[in-house]
Parts: sequence; C-alpha cells; structure tokens
Amino acid sequence: MRHLLLLFIAMPIVEMWLLITVGREIGALPTIGLVLLTAVVGLSLLRQQGFATLFRARSKLDAGELPAMEMAEGLILAVCGALLLTPGFVTDVIGFAGLFPPLRRRCVLGMVAKMEVVSYSNQQTYRSGGSHPSDADGEVVDGEFWQENDDRQLPK
Repeated sequence: MRHLLLLFIAMPIVEMWLLITVGREIGALPTIGLVLLTAVVGLSLLRQQGFATLFRARSKLDAGELPAMEMAEGLILAVCGALLLTPGFVTDVIGFAGLFPPLRRRCVLGMVAKMEVVSYSNQQTYRSGGSHPSDADGEVVDGEFWQENDDRQLPK
C-alpha cells in the first residue's frame, strides 16, 4: 500500500518535471501537440486491439471455454487506455508498453496463472488454464445465494 501511495505522489511530480523540461526545449505548443498526438495514436491502437480481444473472448465463449486470457488482456488494455489519456510522457510510455502484444501476453500469463474459477454447482475449483479440478491453495472467498419463488407474496 505504501508503494501505491508513493507512486501517486511521485508520478505527477515526475510528469510535471518532464513536461516542463520538454516544453523548455521544444516550446509549449509543440509539447502540448506531442501529448495530444500520443493520446490520439494510443487510443486508436487501443480501440483496434480492444475489439480484437473482444472478438477472441466472444469466440471462446461460443466454444464453451473460459476467456481468462482475454479478460486479463481487457483489464490491461483498460488501464493502458487510462494511462494514455493522462497527460504526460511517462504514463504514455507505460500505456504504449501495454499495447505491445508480446509484453502484454507476458503480463497476462502471470495474471491468469493465479486465477481460479469455482463452480458452485458441483463444489469444485478449476484453474483458469484447464478444466481439471484443483485444490484451493490460496485465499478462498465463499458466498451463498438463494432464490425466492415468484409465487410467494412479500408482506406489506
């Protein structure tokens, strides 16, 4: 948690310093134009890769498979989109790095390896990469649900 707080404090300071330094070297208007250009180019790449990820997820769902890789990629793409919209060069570099498919795949593989899917119908835990039950060796979040019949009236 401390690292996250430090990141939220240090990142804007680094971004302002870099924007001021670049603005001093090339001028204010070219710096603003460069920030806007990186946002437009990044968002167009994000849109293209986001739709490709969505179509892959849809085809896996149609085949009855769990689209765990695509869900994790979607999460990374959403974070990268937010970073690309944030004015600054450091956030743009991080955002563009997430749009680079081999680097994104490496991050996704790490995320998916830690995912587990629990089927409450047969009380088994499935790893996201396969269909065989596994032992729940990590933290387990338990929940329950119930369904009421529509025939019964609620008291007034």
